[in-house]
Amino acid sequence: MNRSLFDDQPTPAQRDDTVADPDTPSAGTPLAERLRPQTLDEVEGQTDVVGDRAFLRRAVLEDRVPSLVLWGPPGCGKTTLAQIVARETSSRFVPFSAVTSGIKEVKEVMAEATRFRRHNGQRSLIFIDEIHRFNRAQQDAFLPYVERGDVVLVGATTENPSFEVNAALLSRCRVVVLKALEPEDLIRVMRRALTDSERGLGTQAAEIEVEDEALAMLAQLASGDARRVLNLLELVVEDALSAGDSVIGVDEVRRVERRKTLVYDKSGEEHFNLISALHKSLRESDAQAAIYWLARMLTAGEDPLYVVRRLVRFASEDIGLADPRALRQALDAWDAYERLGSPEGELAIAQATLYLAAAPKSNAAYKAFKAARRTVEERPAEGVPMALRNAPTRLMKDIGYGDGYVYAHDTEDGVGGLDCLPESLQGTRFYEPLERGIEARIGERLRELEELRRKNRS
Repeated sequence: MNRSLFDDQPTPAQRDDTVADPDTPSAGTPLAERLRPQTLDEVEGQTDVVGDRAFLRRAVLEDRVPSLVLWGPPGCGKTTLAQIVARETSSRFVPFSAVTSGIKEVKEVMAEATRFRRHNGQRSLIFIDEIHRFNRAQQDAFLPYVERGDVVLVGATTENPSFEVNAALLSRCRVVVLKALEPEDLIRVMRRALTDSERGLGTQAAEIEVEDEALAMLAQLASGDARRVLNLLELVVEDALSAGDSVIGVDEVRRVERRKTLVYDKSGEEHFNLISALHKSLRESDAQAAIYWLARMLTAGEDPLYVVRRLVRFASEDIGLADPRALRQALDAWDAYERLGSPEGELAIAQATLYLAAAPKSNAAYKAFKAARRTVEERPAEGVPMALRNAPTRLMKDIGYGDGYVYAHDTEDGVGGLDCLPESLQGTRFYEPLERGIEARIGERLRELEELRRKNRS
């Protein structure tokens, strides 16, 4: 007789990473795991999700939790919420990871969950950590079971589900957006850890005073990650006990953790969030914000050449002819970085960033090129006007190539009065200079040239 897949699943009281009994923490279990919230009331920093009038709390109390996608940064409580939902409803918690499971395992777990519901009348809550790592075919395998209500699917992801989860599956799930914890949330978590004698550090740290400045520093170091702040706190307390310290201040924290870890994924959403913040700060001419976002990206390990390529793009797209020197500044920063490397070359990138922030802005050149491209794509490709065609042979001259051409340098004003657009497009305006910076003078000059062209044409 084949054994059920659930035969190998530990019960909730046995499974440390799900619903372990808070009164009997396992020896050696990390503090972050021991202090994992057991009820919605213990969850910090997610009032919009688990507050008194929030959707998820009502759904749990009424035992009508739908399939969910929990989207948020590391350490914000995605796994914890899934465990609490299973514990406080009538669902059986079945976790597995998208990193180690394939479509075969997906189908087996889903089929077993269906059988379990038919025999026991209990739905299974299938928790999938890092659901964004499943491919389309694997995600499609969940659909029939979710539609029939055989399972409550709860997927956790750090990536934007709009891009990483199948539209069909996403439409059958409620997306719950979780936020990184604020420093004050993390400080409350640490204070609870320091006073809890059963699950926290209340026994070990009873004779140690932790200064408020130390807690604030740990909260900043953790960048909104509750798991990280508890791991850091545990290390700092262990170090203080080992050194015989009775007070933990900022110096004791620095002794353990010298460098702040920033949340950053060079190929994930946070990458695009930060470059978007830099680009929009530059467009807003906010030099203080621009230099901050630049420092955030470079400190987190972003490739400086990626950043400087974006600065070059910005110089043309958002500054253009309002200050043509901006493009030169960005290109010079690129050249300087390639010559010097990090960290010396990063200063050139910072200099270019500040210049671009201060420069007058115009997207007129960008809009002109887009409009011209759109016209090329949407309109028939007319022939070049005969006056503009070169006539290197007798035949070409005989059929009219070059007829009507006026050599601009031979005229008094340097303008021949030609219509250089195809006949159907004559009079079309693609480039509309803005009255900003150097472009204001460029616009004035172009208007003068247009008037001279009309005069000479007549």
